[in-house]
Amino acid sequence: MMAGALLVGLLAGLGIVVFRRTVDLATVLCQERGLEAAGGGRWYLLLLPALGGLAVGLWVHALKPQGPGQGVAGIMESLAFHGGRVDLRGSIARIVGAVITLGSGGSAGPEDPSVQLGAAVGSQVGRAFRLSEGRVRTLVACGAAAALAAAFKAPLSGVFFAVEILLGEFSATSVSYIVVAAVAGAAASQAFLGSSPAFAVPQYELRSARELLSYFVLGCAAALVGVAYTRLLYWTEQSFEDWRFPGWLKPAIGGLAVGAIAFLGRPEVMGDGYATLGATLRSPSADVLLLLLLVVAKLVATTLTIGSGGQGGLFAPSLFLGAMLGLALGRLANAFFPAFSAPPAAYGMVAMGAVLASAVRAPIVAFLLPFEMTNDYRIILPLMLAVVTSLVVARWLERESVYTIKLKAHGIDPAAQRDVNIMRAITVGEAMAREYPTVTPATTLEALGELFHRTGHHGFPVLDEEGDLLGIVTLQDFDRVTAAGNTEGTVENIYVRDPITTFPDETLEEAVRRLGARDIGRAPVVDRQNPRRLLGVLSASDISRAYGRVLAQRTELRQRMAWARAGLDGEAEFVEIEIPAGAPAVGKRIQDLALPRECVLVSITRRGRTVIPRGGTVLRPGDVATAFVAPSCRPAMERALAGRRNGEGT
Repeated sequence: MMAGALLVGLLAGLGIVVFRRTVDLATVLCQERGLEAAGGGRWYLLLLPALGGLAVGLWVHALKPQGPGQGVAGIMESLAFHGGRVDLRGSIARIVGAVITLGSGGSAGPEDPSVQLGAAVGSQVGRAFRLSEGRVRTLVACGAAAALAAAFKAPLSGVFFAVEILLGEFSATSVSYIVVAAVAGAAASQAFLGSSPAFAVPQYELRSARELLSYFVLGCAAALVGVAYTRLLYWTEQSFEDWRFPGWLKPAIGGLAVGAIAFLGRPEVMGDGYATLGATLRSPSADVLLLLLLVVAKLVATTLTIGSGGQGGLFAPSLFLGAMLGLALGRLANAFFPAFSAPPAAYGMVAMGAVLASAVRAPIVAFLLPFEMTNDYRIILPLMLAVVTSLVVARWLERESVYTIKLKAHGIDPAAQRDVNIMRAITVGEAMAREYPTVTPATTLEALGELFHRTGHHGFPVLDEEGDLLGIVTLQDFDRVTAAGNTEGTVENIYVRDPITTFPDETLEEAVRRLGARDIGRAPVVDRQNPRRLLGVLSASDISRAYGRVLAQRTELRQRMAWARAGLDGEAEFVEIEIPAGAPAVGKRIQDLALPRECVLVSITRRGRTVIPRGGTVLRPGDVATAFVAPSCRPAMERALAGRRNGEGT
């Protein structure tokens, strides 16, 4: 694995070098040379993004990329549902499409395609060596981290990007591989692209603690921009998806809109914006209204480019938005509080991290990225304050990030699909043993020892004559007494009164957390309404069997989804349907429903808990079913589950 991580990191870093050089070449040919050939006419700026959008639409339509969607969101879906299998053909289609989009002036960034490239490298290496699904996922994260580290010259940011956004969980073993890959990717990139910081900012120091109030206000403003970015992008994507218009022409419409913004005097919105960003940080504009206008123009241009089907990333636009917002607020701070305000460029760098945090919900990446891009530690204090403020306000306004909002709308919850959360998908009632030997206080120690030997169990519930639970007796209790040579007593003298119990409607995660804190290997399962009524026993072996069974079912679900996607020529989609009271599916088992063969139920959300569906799962009112289904079969599925087409009625 260490050798694999190193190989993936090097390949991803070299791939980023080729990708960035190709984007630079396309930009020079299309924008600089093309503009010269056109005599500098503004009409060229109007038409260039539209022509680029048309080329992207035709390219993607011709290749018909399979598998999850583009960029970071698609990789998150792949890690959650497809075991880290990133389609190579789809990745090539999207990476080439990004070169065309960026070269022709589409408003997007090179980072998401870079991550797509790195993830594809990691997936292909893992599958070539026939590694397990878990190790393939790790190599996908390694490739993504290496790509981002190479693109930004920021290895720390690459590592935490993979951990925070893609994997969503910290594992010391995985992180060690990711660090190796990120270092290898950054080293390979710097060998060709240099190691100088991405942006040069003036010398900065915190002049007064009072200045922190300005950064608090900056964090609040950044949250508003990040949330607007998230919601506007989602609304634009949905609008273009719902628009009855040839799909291959939609990117041209978005490109034409971007060209119109450039034609009207704001060519800064074209491309990734790094050149404008760097120049503005070095020599900030004194016109606050112009800076705020650039925020609005870039916001509209980016959402139109990506929402219409253009290929590209969301990182660079968020950095551009933050920089212009910070420069504007920095100018205002300098005007009103000249005695203790930093240069506007410092506000611009801090706002880059704050807007990034509110958009992608990765605070550690937002802390580290501006620091690594400037090689200046002195901005870290105001940066931390602004990032945390922005993150808290953004979460209050919008729960989802710019990556997860569309996934959630399609019923995809990457966090709910991680293996670490399988314990949340299983109830104690599903895992417990219902038939289990019991004893009474009058049971002799001799009989108890014989029962331990015959059954192999390490503990038994103790019941009274009416069958009510009194306590539990364990093998340790028995050994403690018999070691002293006392074998004449009864259970009455050794059992534990008032034992730790659990309930059938609890998740295994809740039960294991409580039992593990007391180092208990088994617990009686009792009725919530009558805690003395024994329903079963939950033991470590029961937990292990239930976990293995559900893990196997999830693997089967992924295989069925892969079959469905392949059989439906990539047209299947995720759909989320709420089952109302009185629906035909209420009270029925899934295996008894007349669901189309092309429909795969992926999960059921029940009172905030994710349930992995099985044939015998009984549906209840209020359940939200997530299905993977062909569009043509969606009406039949909605009738079977909800009794009507989803969205009809109230």
